[in-house]
Amino acid sequence: MSERSVAYVIHERDGSRIAELTASDVALSSSQDILDIIGDLWGYEADALILHESSVAPAFFDLSTGLAGEILQKCTNYGLRFALVGDFGQYASESLQAFIRESNRGGRIRFVSTIDEALEALAVE
Repeated sequence: MSERSVAYVIHERDGSRIAELTASDVALSSSQDILDIIGDLWGYEADALILHESSVAPAFFDLSTGLAGEILQKCTNYGLRFALVGDFGQYASESLQAFIRESNRGGRIRFVSTIDEALEALAVE
């Protein structure tokens, strides 16, 4: 990730510090990338993360690569609440759509279409 241009916008909502990653290119393409991001978030004292679909490698959306599972498992292991903002209806994979539905039921990992939805989902009340 050191070669990439990454910045964070910090949102404070209902007692939570939520970091929104903004990147000029793909910032998340490996499990090491999410570990680097988690390390960054500790410095910002953020307890949740918002990523945009454009900041995530296309392999994330192909469940056969295992990338989504690896990344989301790291988030779970480190107690990071995570929301991905994008248009997920464009993906025809039934298994991906089932994965998204199941993730949204669990609460810690959310797939949403707007920043406001992400902030609402990630805020601790």
